[in-house]
Amino acid sequence: MKLIYALAAIVILLTSCTKNSDPVPNVAVNFEAPLTDPRLAGLTAGGGVVFISGYGVEGLILYHEPDGSYACYDRCSSYKPENRCAVTLDSDHLTVTDPCSGSIFSLSDGGPVKAPATYALKSYYVTVANYEIFVTN
Repeated sequence: MKLIYALAAIVILLTSCTKNSDPVPNVAVNFEAPLTDPRLAGLTAGGGVVFISGYGVEGLILYHEPDGSYACYDRCSSYKPENRCAVTLDSDHLTVTDPCSGSIFSLSDGGPVKAPATYALKSYYVTVANYEIFVTN
């Protein structure tokens, strides 16, 4: 019986000490649009990027991966997200930059490629069906 209590205490201790892996606030996202929507014109080819405002914390970044799949991130930088600094698209269309801190993030996985950021951009689920794109969390 003491072993069970000891194991339970260890599990509680370990789970209560884990760091939050996503510092950007959680807000409901439910975006859907036909792929023919003019706001999505930049997604027609792999490597295309569009920003959609009004969703997430600071808007959405929709990225058409070179392999044909799609990724979506919140524009809110993961570095000091309380500042609500929206990342901007870099000229290479492969990265975005936090203009407040200088952090740079890859669009292929949302991960930081230049400090001071240590967390990836907040990502959302993307589904494409019947020529429509759906973004949710």
